[in-house]
Amino acid sequence: MKRRMKILIAAPQPFFQERGTPIAVRLLAETLCEFGHEVDLLVYHAGADVSIPGLRVIRAARPPGVGNVPIGISWQKIACDIFLVVRMLALVIRNRYDVVHAVEETIFPAVVFNAFSRRKLVYDMDSSLADQLTDKWRILKPLRKLFVFIERTAIRRSTAVLAVCEDLAAKVRPWVGEGRVVVLPDVPLEGARATGTVDSLRAIAGPTALICLYVGNLERYQGIDLLVDGIAGTARNTDVHTFVIGGDPAHVERYRQRAADLGVADRLHFLGARPVAHLSAYLAEADILLSPRTLGTNTPMKVYSYMQSGKAILATDIRSHTQALDSTCAELVAAEPRAFAAGLERLAADPELRQRLGAMARDKADREYSLPVFRRKLRNAYERVAAA
Repeated sequence: MKRRMKILIAAPQPFFQERGTPIAVRLLAETLCEFGHEVDLLVYHAGADVSIPGLRVIRAARPPGVGNVPIGISWQKIACDIFLVVRMLALVIRNRYDVVHAVEETIFPAVVFNAFSRRKLVYDMDSSLADQLTDKWRILKPLRKLFVFIERTAIRRSTAVLAVCEDLAAKVRPWVGEGRVVVLPDVPLEGARATGTVDSLRAIAGPTALICLYVGNLERYQGIDLLVDGIAGTARNTDVHTFVIGGDPAHVERYRQRAADLGVADRLHFLGARPVAHLSAYLAEADILLSPRTLGTNTPMKVYSYMQSGKAILATDIRSHTQALDSTCAELVAAEPRAFAAGLERLAADPELRQRLGAMARDKADREYSLPVFRRKLRNAYERVAAA
């Protein structure tokens, strides 16, 4: 990339925290800095400080009464967005940015602030905000056409749209054409060296047990109720232990109690949150990796790490998964407990099937979702932006 640009990334997230979007934002910022650009990253007040050569992290002020910001839409997030937009306006007035890279909902103020300037505008699209609002709050469904109109207007005013999955890209191509849309999926988490004590799943399950693993938050859309009910529907005399890593304490306690009520607490273990640096060690111990998600279309970041591990994957047959997985590299089942239980029992009983699916998944991850592929796509996208 020949031209060095000054870029503002506006990311409405706590930064840095070990969860999906902040991890993706860090990779984005690191990569743009490695390309030689000067990058300012505007984020919420919350999060751990990071040091990346060439990157200046700028934090919006903390709204009164707001500490941690939960995942998903909440009053805390809305308050943080307001304070972030105020800081964003000050930054674009004071600085001569070549590009404003707007993540998620920051595209809307970015379009307004860009109305009378020559800055390039990149929309980092992780979801359809019109869909997100009306799915979260049914009372807003009558306003759906208005939300779609606002979203479409913002997209049409963007120089480029970086869609995290093909479904989002297909939605916006009719509005802006093929040339302004780039599909830029997430990548597997790089295996950082684990520090501190890493739990041994094998020590808990026993030397002969088959180990199943789920990694991620425990929000409703992730299908943890489906997972628990599916485990309860499997044969009780099989030596299969399932581990769930992630979730806040309230969610962990809720699902531990549900597992106890269904009589599966002895083979379904909720370990709570663990450092991302430990992920590779946990994946290496597992035999089957689980993604019981029930809602959404964008592919969970963990799926790419699952694929790279070379272990068999059991996932629900919904668009969120099938954009990256198919029947050649994963066991795909209907999003209901009986089908999930049957899929788990098929994989548990067939080691050759597990080996074949795992090998195919790893091969596909290397070809389509590796870090070099991400870097090439991002470089090409910014070359288009520079030339626009």
